[in-house]
Formats: sequence, C-alpha cells, structure tokens
Amino acid sequence: MDSEYDGGERVLHLAGSPDQVARARRLISTALGRDHPLHDDCVLLTSEIATNAVIHSRSGDGGTFSVTVSGSAGVVRVSVRDEGSVEAPCVCHTSVDATGGRGLPLLEALAHRWGFEREAGTNRVWFELVLEPALLSRGRLATVR
Repeated sequence: MDSEYDGGERVLHLAGSPDQVARARRLISTALGRDHPLHDDCVLLTSEIATNAVIHSRSGDGGTFSVTVSGSAGVVRVSVRDEGSVEAPCVCHTSVDATGGRGLPLLEALAHRWGFEREAGTNRVWFELVLEPALLSRGRLATVR
C-alpha cells in the first residue's frame, strides 16, 4: 500500500479477543502507511481504544468490535465501536503503579479531538489527529494540543 493516505474509509470487524487488537493496529498502519506523520500516534491510540473495547465491553465476552479509519494527509479520524458496557467510558486517573487505566488519558493528551457515543446498546469511541497547517508543508508532526 502507498505511504500516502488517500482519504478513503476503511472498516474492519473483529472478534472481541485480545489478539485482535494487533489486527486493529495493522489496519491503521496499512491504511496510513508508516511514513504518514500521524502514523505512530494513530496506531498507539487505536491500540488503546481497541483494548478498552475488548476489556471493558461485552465485545470481550464472545462479541465483536469494529475499527474505522478515514481522513487525509493532514487529518485522521479513527473510531472503535463495541457491543456496549454497563458504564460509560471514563477518563479516570490512576495511581502511578497501576497496570491499566491510561487509555483515555492518552486520548486526552494526544488527540486533537475525541469523544464517545452510546447508542442502541453500543459504545463508539473516536479520535482525530490533525497536523498544524504550517507544519503540514514541512512534513513534521504537529504539537500536541
């Protein structure tokens, strides 16, 4: 696949098991190409929200989840839809020695915009990463907002 993302939308439906998170990461990596300036942050954040779908929703109890990626060279939007959970996603702050609980705080720190929607028994967590217009022409990563 080309290293330049053409802006099309790609969707991947996955079983709700931990080994499928790697497939979600590969979708993002293949769709964007490793040379895309937002590649690393998109792969990291996708890994976090896909893992959350498996661990914190009914998707991880024999269900499924889907990953969607769309955008252009300067803006990328990724979303993960799972089979829902009892509680809404939470940006909880954990102790320094906790082994989990950092996925949504990472979204908060790295994404230009992010959010979640709960509808018809599902959760959809999404994020957007955007290159600064001045940096786009130089091919450098944008500063974190």
